[in-house]
Amino acid sequence: MKLKILLVAGAAVLMLSACASMRKGSSRFDSSESIYVKESSPKVEVKETAKAEPYADPKPEPAIVVREEKVTPIEHSGPASKYYIIIGSFQVLDNARRFRGDLVNEGFSPILLESEHGFFRVSVDSFNDELAARSRLAQIRNQYEKYSDVWLLISM
Repeated sequence: MKLKILLVAGAAVLMLSACASMRKGSSRFDSSESIYVKESSPKVEVKETAKAEPYADPKPEPAIVVREEKVTPIEHSGPASKYYIIIGSFQVLDNARRFRGDLVNEGFSPILLESEHGFFRVSVDSFNDELAARSRLAQIRNQYEKYSDVWLLISM
């Protein structure tokens, strides 16, 4: 009986001493005994020299997207044109009308077109001369960064 009490007491002492490091808030892993080598960042000395002009990489002009389709002007009584600069395309007419209102506030004179595929195109300009249309399209891309995805629609 004394032997059993001694064994139980010994086991209790071992268990309590084994968990003592966990009670102190430390972990079993000691970083000082790590097999990995700590890297130190090299010190780099920077010497100021005459500042050179930053190299401005000219942005390549994005390709002009051209699409041919039959369109009919909506709520527009002027003559139909052959080339339209499209700045927005919507499946819902009310969305196209809202966008047209935003463009009017920005100084554009947009017109709405309905395509043969059921889309409502918002055009900010129209021309009968392709070169003039391409020139205006490039001007819009350069002047308005947020409208850099404008494209050219050729009416059939």
